[in-house]
Amino acid sequence: MPTDTEKEYLIRALEVFKRKILVISTDFSILAVNGHFNGMQEKEIVGAKCYEVLYNLSFPCEGCPAEEVKLIGKPVAISRQTQYTGLKNPSCKYSYPICSEKNMEAIVILDFEIPTLEGLEEQLRYSNAFLKNLILSAVDGIIAADRQGKILMFNEAASEICGYHENEAVNHINIREIYTEKDAAYDIMAKLRENNGKLEAYKVDVRHKDGTPIPISLNAAIIYEGKEEVATIGFFHDMREKIRMKKELEKTQIQLLQAEKMASLGKLAAGVAHQINNPLGGIILFAKLMMEEYDLPETAIEDLQRILRDAQRCSDTVKELLEFARQPRQNIRLNDMNTALSRTLFLLENQTLFHNIEIIKDFSEDLPGIPADIRQINHLFMNIILNAAEAMEGKGKLTVKTRFCAGNEFICIEIADTGPGIPDEVLSHIFEPFFTTKEAGKGTGLGLSLVYGIVENHGGRITARSKPGEGTAFLIELPVNPKHFKGEKDER
Repeated sequence: MPTDTEKEYLIRALEVFKRKILVISTDFSILAVNGHFNGMQEKEIVGAKCYEVLYNLSFPCEGCPAEEVKLIGKPVAISRQTQYTGLKNPSCKYSYPICSEKNMEAIVILDFEIPTLEGLEEQLRYSNAFLKNLILSAVDGIIAADRQGKILMFNEAASEICGYHENEAVNHINIREIYTEKDAAYDIMAKLRENNGKLEAYKVDVRHKDGTPIPISLNAAIIYEGKEEVATIGFFHDMREKIRMKKELEKTQIQLLQAEKMASLGKLAAGVAHQINNPLGGIILFAKLMMEEYDLPETAIEDLQRILRDAQRCSDTVKELLEFARQPRQNIRLNDMNTALSRTLFLLENQTLFHNIEIIKDFSEDLPGIPADIRQINHLFMNIILNAAEAMEGKGKLTVKTRFCAGNEFICIEIADTGPGIPDEVLSHIFEPFFTTKEAGKGTGLGLSLVYGIVENHGGRITARSKPGEGTAFLIELPVNPKHFKGEKDER
């Protein structure tokens, strides 16, 4: 039992408390109050019925919590749904029984609600459900794990990245298993501790369930309880799409630079070719005149013939330069690329260079005709196929395929060989004018430059892929675009 001093402090505490507190008997008579009843004196209140003092009623109000306390003998709080007849702001928001052994002696009435444990649990359940839904709906993968690496949280985005279902990850996978590098999890923890428990935009690969490495950007943090580390949480941002877009952008930039370089070199080549052509014609003409008009010794004739051969070679190079530089008038007609390829292969396959080369044709049967200058297209195919045969040194396999690609907006033509391949440092230069890997005197380096220009003039794209020892493949994409074509199909 509290002492008199303790009782005095309790009474003073109730007086200081700014909310109404009153004690009533089981017949609703007021036994004590704490003095917060709109200036009314305690002696005017004690002994009166609480419903008279509080609400000026002649009987207990409907749904009175004190009435329910009498019936069940337990604390009762007004729920939000409780309605009081004629009362907008009821003062009896919470009622608590005062019992002596098994008998109820009085009831405490408060004008504020003490939340019940059930209410707190309901709020907690709601908060947990909202938090779980928030995590599951996140765009980035979210994975939380304890200090032993056991996964505690694994959302839908994490499932898409790693390939595991939530239950599978939580029950069977350790966080260390999702990284491609053996010690990646330890390295991440070390960096977290070095940076006060935070890690931002850390690049690392995670392993998909099928073994595929997935590049991600990781933001992570250590979770503490007090000063103790209890878990880590990581936000995994899938970088595959960003990397793909970056590569596409770099590819486009290279193509633009190549086109600009080709245009500039074309103008330069035209000027140089015209300057060389006139003196070169004079050299050839006078060399022939000397051979025809003078009785020369055999050694002199051999020297003049060598001059003519070298001059003719220069003349051929000049012609290629002019072909490369000029923009010829195109004879655009609707042409079948399968037919064009078949004609080119027919002209070449009986030549000696092709006797030991196996030619595989894989043509799409429903390939539509496309607007093209068939003369230029034949030159394009001839150049690439001859290059492939020379690279294989007359022995190997040549595969020529046609198909639809890029949403049926382009026809794709692939010409692949089984030659020695092209090193990476060379592959990026093969379409540049005068670039050649052939021996001196065996190539001008203009063939693939002309090919590039022909494809570009037709609104298409050409790319090459190669690995040393695995051959080379050229992919040519030419637009179908028949809606803007007004010519007739070439039936030649």
